[in-house]
Amino acid sequence: MMRTWIVDDVMTQPVVTAEPSTSYRELIDLMASRRVSAVPVVDGHRRVIGVVSETDLVRKIEYAGDEEPHLLDRTSRRGERAKALADRAAELMTSPPVVAPQGTPIATAARIMDAGGVNRLPVVDDLGRPVGLVTRGDLLRVHLRPDSEIGAEVRSEVLQVMLTGRIEGVGIEVTEGVVTLAGQADRWSTTDLVTRLTRQVPGVVRVIDEVEFDYDDRRILTPARLFGEA
Repeated sequence: MMRTWIVDDVMTQPVVTAEPSTSYRELIDLMASRRVSAVPVVDGHRRVIGVVSETDLVRKIEYAGDEEPHLLDRTSRRGERAKALADRAAELMTSPPVVAPQGTPIATAARIMDAGGVNRLPVVDDLGRPVGLVTRGDLLRVHLRPDSEIGAEVRSEVLQVMLTGRIEGVGIEVTEGVVTLAGQADRWSTTDLVTRLTRQVPGVVRVIDEVEFDYDDRRILTPARLFGEA
Protein backbone atom coordinates (compact mmCIF):
# COMPACT_ATOMS: atom_id res chain seq x y z
CA MET A 1 0.00 0.00 0.00
CA MET A 2 1.29 3.44 -0.94
CA ARG A 3 2.56 5.38 2.05
CA THR A 4 0.57 8.48 2.98
CA TRP A 5 2.58 11.39 4.36
CA ILE A 6 1.12 12.83 7.54
CA VAL A 7 1.68 15.97 9.60
CA ASP A 8 3.91 14.00 11.98
CA ASP A 9 6.43 13.66 9.11
CA VAL A 10 6.88 17.41 8.57
CA MET A 11 5.84 19.19 11.81
CA THR A 12 8.23 21.25 13.92
CA GLN A 13 9.15 19.98 17.38
CA PRO A 14 9.33 20.75 20.24
CA VAL A 15 6.36 23.10 20.46
CA VAL A 16 6.79 26.57 21.94
CA THR A 17 3.67 27.34 24.00
CA ALA A 18 2.26 30.16 26.11
CA GLU A 19 -0.15 30.28 29.05
CA PRO A 20 -3.32 32.41 29.21
CA SER A 21 -1.52 34.80 31.59
CA THR A 22 1.54 35.29 29.34
CA SER A 23 1.97 39.01 28.78
CA TYR A 24 2.10 40.88 25.47
CA ARG A 25 5.81 41.60 25.80
CA GLU A 26 6.58 38.05 26.85
CA LEU A 27 4.79 36.80 23.75
CA ILE A 28 6.87 39.06 21.50
CA ASP A 29 10.06 37.96 23.22
CA LEU A 30 9.03 34.30 22.96
CA MET A 31 8.31 34.49 19.24
CA ALA A 32 11.45 36.51 18.49
CA SER A 33 13.81 34.31 20.50
CA ARG A 34 12.37 31.05 19.12
CA ARG A 35 11.92 32.45 15.61
CA VAL A 36 8.27 31.45 15.32
CA SER A 37 5.31 33.44 14.04
CA ALA A 38 2.69 31.96 16.38
CA VAL A 39 2.39 30.04 19.63
CA PRO A 40 -0.37 27.77 20.92
CA VAL A 41 -1.88 28.79 24.25
CA VAL A 42 -2.41 25.90 26.67
CA ASP A 43 -4.47 25.50 29.82
CA GLY A 44 -3.43 23.86 33.10
CA HIS A 45 -3.79 20.41 31.54
CA ARG A 46 -1.61 21.46 28.56
CA ARG A 47 -4.55 21.32 26.18
CA VAL A 48 -4.51 23.83 23.33
CA ILE A 49 -7.21 26.44 23.92
CA GLY A 50 -6.09 29.08 21.42
CA VAL A 51 -3.30 30.43 19.21
CA VAL A 52 -1.58 33.82 19.33
CA SER A 53 0.04 34.90 16.08
CA GLU A 54 2.09 37.91 15.04
CA THR A 55 -1.07 39.17 13.33
CA ASP A 56 -2.83 39.26 16.71
CA LEU A 57 0.08 41.15 18.26
CA VAL A 58 0.39 43.72 15.49
CA ARG A 59 -3.17 44.98 16.15
CA LYS A 60 -1.71 47.12 18.95
CA ILE A 61 0.38 48.94 16.33
CA GLU A 62 -2.32 48.98 13.67
CA TYR A 63 -4.94 50.59 15.93
CA ALA A 64 -2.66 52.64 18.18
CA GLY A 65 -4.71 55.61 19.45
CA ASP A 66 -7.83 54.34 17.68
CA GLU A 67 -8.72 51.28 19.75
CA GLU A 68 -12.29 52.19 20.70
CA PRO A 69 -14.99 50.51 18.53
CA HIS A 70 -16.70 52.57 15.85
CA LEU A 71 -20.44 52.47 15.24
CA LEU A 72 -20.07 51.14 11.69
CA ASP A 73 -17.32 48.59 12.44
CA ARG A 74 -17.84 45.03 11.27
CA THR A 75 -17.81 42.35 13.97
CA SER A 76 -14.35 41.19 12.88
CA ARG A 77 -13.02 44.77 13.03
CA ARG A 78 -14.38 45.17 16.56
CA GLY A 79 -12.50 42.02 17.55
CA GLU A 80 -9.30 43.41 16.06
CA ARG A 81 -9.69 46.66 18.00
CA ALA A 82 -10.28 44.67 21.20
CA LYS A 83 -6.97 42.88 20.66
CA ALA A 84 -5.28 46.25 20.34
CA LEU A 85 -6.23 46.89 23.99
CA ALA A 86 -5.30 43.41 25.22
CA ASP A 87 -2.10 42.64 27.12
CA ARG A 88 -2.46 38.91 27.94
CA ALA A 89 -2.53 35.80 25.79
CA ALA A 90 -6.05 34.94 26.94
CA GLU A 91 -7.34 38.16 25.36
CA LEU A 92 -5.08 38.09 22.31
CA MET A 93 -5.49 34.48 21.20
CA THR A 94 -7.77 33.22 18.47
CA SER A 95 -10.13 30.69 19.99
CA PRO A 96 -11.32 28.03 19.47
CA PRO A 97 -8.07 26.98 17.83
CA VAL A 98 -7.83 25.33 14.43
CA VAL A 99 -5.80 22.17 15.04
CA ALA A 100 -4.81 18.91 13.37
CA PRO A 101 -4.79 15.57 15.21
CA GLN A 102 -1.68 13.43 15.01
CA GLY A 103 -1.76 11.25 11.92
CA THR A 104 -3.61 13.78 9.76
CA PRO A 105 -2.61 13.40 6.07
CA ILE A 106 -0.81 16.49 4.79
CA ALA A 107 -3.44 16.96 2.06
CA THR A 108 -6.13 17.09 4.75
CA ALA A 109 -4.02 19.53 6.79
CA ALA A 110 -3.76 21.83 3.77
CA ARG A 111 -7.56 21.80 3.42
CA ILE A 112 -8.00 22.50 7.14
CA MET A 113 -5.68 25.52 6.86
CA ASP A 114 -7.55 26.81 3.82
CA ALA A 115 -10.98 26.37 5.41
CA GLY A 116 -9.83 27.98 8.66
CA GLY A 117 -7.94 30.81 6.99
CA VAL A 118 -4.78 30.04 8.98
CA ASN A 119 -1.14 29.55 8.03
CA ARG A 120 -0.21 27.02 10.70
CA LEU A 121 -1.79 24.27 12.78
CA PRO A 122 -0.91 22.96 16.22
CA VAL A 123 -0.72 19.18 15.98
CA VAL A 124 -2.39 17.64 19.03
CA ASP A 125 -2.58 14.21 20.65
CA ASP A 126 -5.77 12.42 21.70
CA LEU A 127 -6.05 14.64 24.79
CA GLY A 128 -5.67 17.89 22.84
CA ARG A 129 -2.09 18.50 24.00
CA PRO A 130 0.38 19.96 21.47
CA VAL A 131 3.00 17.61 20.03
CA GLY A 132 4.10 19.76 17.10
CA LEU A 133 3.33 22.71 14.86
CA VAL A 134 2.90 22.48 11.09
CA THR A 135 2.96 25.45 8.71
CA ARG A 136 2.19 25.84 5.04
CA GLY A 137 5.94 25.89 4.46
CA ASP A 138 6.27 22.55 6.25
CA LEU A 139 3.66 21.02 3.94
CA LEU A 140 5.62 22.23 0.92
CA ARG A 141 8.74 20.41 2.13
CA VAL A 142 7.52 17.21 0.48
CA HIS A 143 8.41 18.87 -2.83
CA LEU A 144 12.04 18.99 -1.75
CA ARG A 145 12.30 15.19 -1.89
CA PRO A 146 15.13 14.03 -4.16
CA ASP A 147 14.06 12.89 -7.63
CA SER A 148 15.66 9.52 -6.97
CA GLU A 149 13.50 9.03 -3.88
CA ILE A 150 10.33 9.97 -5.75
CA GLY A 151 11.22 7.65 -8.61
CA ALA A 152 11.90 4.74 -6.25
CA GLU A 153 8.51 5.20 -4.59
CA VAL A 154 6.67 5.36 -7.91
CA ARG A 155 8.36 2.13 -9.00
CA SER A 156 7.74 0.21 -5.78
CA GLU A 157 4.34 1.57 -4.76
CA VAL A 158 2.69 2.16 -8.15
CA LEU A 159 4.32 0.35 -11.06
CA GLN A 160 5.12 -2.90 -9.29
CA VAL A 161 1.58 -3.06 -7.91
CA MET A 162 -0.36 -2.03 -10.99
CA LEU A 163 1.82 -3.55 -13.72
CA THR A 164 2.40 -7.01 -12.30
CA GLY A 165 4.34 -9.01 -14.89
CA ARG A 166 4.72 -6.03 -17.22
CA ILE A 167 6.66 -3.53 -15.14
CA GLU A 168 9.65 -3.89 -17.46
CA GLY A 169 7.48 -2.44 -20.22
CA VAL A 170 7.16 0.97 -18.55
CA GLY A 171 10.06 3.30 -17.84
CA ILE A 172 10.13 6.27 -15.48
CA GLU A 173 12.13 9.48 -15.44
CA VAL A 174 11.93 12.15 -12.74
CA THR A 175 13.26 15.69 -13.21
CA GLU A 176 12.58 18.32 -10.53
CA GLY A 177 9.52 16.42 -9.43
CA VAL A 178 8.08 16.05 -12.93
CA VAL A 179 7.51 12.33 -13.61
CA THR A 180 7.53 11.03 -17.18
CA LEU A 181 6.10 7.57 -17.74
CA ALA A 182 6.74 5.87 -21.09
CA GLY A 183 6.34 2.38 -22.51
CA GLN A 184 3.58 -0.15 -23.08
CA ALA A 185 0.75 -1.44 -20.84
CA ASP A 186 -2.12 -3.83 -21.41
CA ARG A 187 -5.06 -1.43 -21.38
CA TRP A 188 -6.09 2.21 -21.11
CA SER A 189 -7.65 1.84 -17.65
CA THR A 190 -4.34 0.56 -16.29
CA THR A 191 -2.37 3.51 -17.64
CA ASP A 192 -5.01 5.92 -16.33
CA LEU A 193 -4.85 4.44 -12.82
CA VAL A 194 -1.04 4.44 -12.85
CA THR A 195 -1.04 8.12 -13.77
CA ARG A 196 -3.54 9.05 -11.06
CA LEU A 197 -1.70 7.08 -8.37
CA THR A 198 1.62 8.61 -9.41
CA ARG A 199 0.15 12.10 -8.93
CA GLN A 200 -0.56 11.14 -5.30
CA VAL A 201 3.07 10.32 -4.51
CA PRO A 202 4.41 13.10 -2.24
CA GLY A 203 6.80 15.38 -4.11
CA VAL A 204 5.35 14.77 -7.57
CA VAL A 205 4.80 18.11 -9.32
CA ARG A 206 3.32 16.79 -12.56
CA VAL A 207 2.95 13.52 -14.47
CA ILE A 208 3.62 13.24 -18.20
CA ASP A 209 1.90 10.09 -19.48
CA GLU A 210 3.50 8.68 -22.61
CA VAL A 211 2.46 5.06 -21.97
CA GLU A 212 0.81 3.26 -24.88
CA PHE A 213 -1.75 0.51 -24.32
CA ASP A 214 -2.74 -2.66 -26.16
CA TYR A 215 -6.47 -2.35 -25.64
CA ASP A 216 -8.68 0.71 -25.23
CA ASP A 217 -11.25 -0.49 -22.70
CA ARG A 218 -13.06 2.84 -22.82
CA ARG A 219 -14.86 1.33 -25.79
CA ILE A 220 -16.49 -1.43 -23.76
CA LEU A 221 -20.26 -1.37 -24.26
CA THR A 222 -22.26 0.00 -21.35
CA PRO A 223 -25.14 -2.06 -19.90
CA ALA A 224 -27.60 0.35 -21.52
CA ARG A 225 -26.16 -0.29 -24.98
CA LEU A 226 -26.12 -4.02 -24.40
CA PHE A 227 -29.88 -3.92 -23.96
CA GLY A 228 -30.39 -1.63 -26.93
CA GLU A 229 -31.25 1.47 -24.90
CA ALA A 230 -30.38 4.95 -26.08
